[in-house]
Amino acid sequence: MPTVSDRPEDEPRLPPGRFAEDLVGLDPDDPEAQAFAEHLDRVERHRSSFTVEGYLADVGDFADSANRAAGIRRTVAVAVVGLILVGVLVAVWNALGMMLTTFF
Repeated sequence: MPTVSDRPEDEPRLPPGRFAEDLVGLDPDDPEAQAFAEHLDRVERHRSSFTVEGYLADVGDFADSANRAAGIRRTVAVAVVGLILVGVLVAVWNALGMMLTTFF
């Protein structure tokens, strides 16, 4: 089994991480290659979606992707967030109305 000292000096040293494993041959300093590596990290991320932390992480992923979006996708993301906020406001208004009619 070859060791580090057995490696020929003319063989290029690979940077650690994704560029050494999945993105061999791409320039680690290239912004497009870095963006692609970040995309691969997001795609391959595994976490439990059935916990509060998982749900909050999913909301964070949605917010990050909405911030990266442009054009019609950003408009749709803003509309979805707006509809969620309207739903929360309606639920709070109904809860306050129910509490006021119950206690007064």
